[in-house]
Amino acid sequence: MNSNLHTAPTGATLIERRQLLSRVKRVVVKVGSRVISQNYILNPSRINVLVDDLASVKQQGIEIILVSSGAIAAGTGKLFRQRPQTIPNLQAAAAVGQYHLMRAYEQRFRRHGIITAMMLLTQDDFSYRERYTHISDALGALLQLSAIPIINENDSVAVEEIKFGDNDTLSAQVTNLAEAELLIILSDQDGFHTQDPRKNSNAEFISVVPAITETLQRSAGGAGSSDGTGGMITKLRAAEIVTGSGEILVLANGNQPAVVSRILAGEEIGTLFLPQQRISARKRWIAYSRLPRGTLYVDNGARDALIHRDKSLLPSGLRRVEGDFEYGDTLSCYDENGNEFARGLANYSKLEVSQIMGKHTSEIKKILGYHHYDEVIHRDNLVLIKEA
Repeated sequence: MNSNLHTAPTGATLIERRQLLSRVKRVVVKVGSRVISQNYILNPSRINVLVDDLASVKQQGIEIILVSSGAIAAGTGKLFRQRPQTIPNLQAAAAVGQYHLMRAYEQRFRRHGIITAMMLLTQDDFSYRERYTHISDALGALLQLSAIPIINENDSVAVEEIKFGDNDTLSAQVTNLAEAELLIILSDQDGFHTQDPRKNSNAEFISVVPAITETLQRSAGGAGSSDGTGGMITKLRAAEIVTGSGEILVLANGNQPAVVSRILAGEEIGTLFLPQQRISARKRWIAYSRLPRGTLYVDNGARDALIHRDKSLLPSGLRRVEGDFEYGDTLSCYDENGNEFARGLANYSKLEVSQIMGKHTSEIKKILGYHHYDEVIHRDNLVLIKEA
């Protein structure tokens, strides 16, 4: 086993865990299909345990947003004998199942005097700043009114171009949007391991992840079950989004009793992903909530200027451009070694960037016939997403 993968729990780490989690005032809890359903039927006892736990947490004054999978699984049990393979049938299952899923939650939360609200979202809702802001405002209002928002991807209408594809990524995006301090992902696994424990008995449990490395990424597998789409690779991606924004993520087994309450109390449950440097809400949106429309490859001088001197990206530092983008689209920035290190908003289109690439700013007007900006990406619209 690579020693860089495993972080053994120490007294200092346990103290840090408790200190970090004691500051949490708003938490997003993502529940996987396998936690609340079995054989395409919602599991009433598991939903009861989960709701009782979340109600207890809410009574402690902590705001809760629930991101719940299970609509397709619940709908499949009503309409089919096995998980459908075509998009129309999956959408039909989601349409039927979402009603039953929300009904199950509403009935149980009502017993605790808690009002629930349903929000169905797609990637498109996060890509446009105005929509993103409206969702944030709605979430804030619901939390202020002591309701629990229950969020799922809008699978009944979403097509490939606007799909998250998994609720792990959706929950990470919601964590950023709501500026929650913690995301808890509940699955049927105890946490992150060096290998898939279902396939390799030598897999070792990882208690704490200080930073997400390439070695850690290689240890993640694909989707792990027939009635769920999120494997460890999607959970690791969620951890990148959340910790890269400066918040905490815990991956734990949702079948453990009072698991959310115990995590918040600082018990050593699941895998704790430690936060990196905190970034603003707007920069979170730039870095993680929009799909990049293009890729810029920069030389080492430009890379160092962006990372170490807080500079803007000028055309002279560009070496190659890919994609099809317009003004205002999100772009990925790669260094000469092919590593992505930043994202930002384009000041020029793909055609314009291709013409001014490698040129000095003084040449822009001569080449394009106009000179709107000196920068291809201004530093105020650029986010470093990895330590390079």
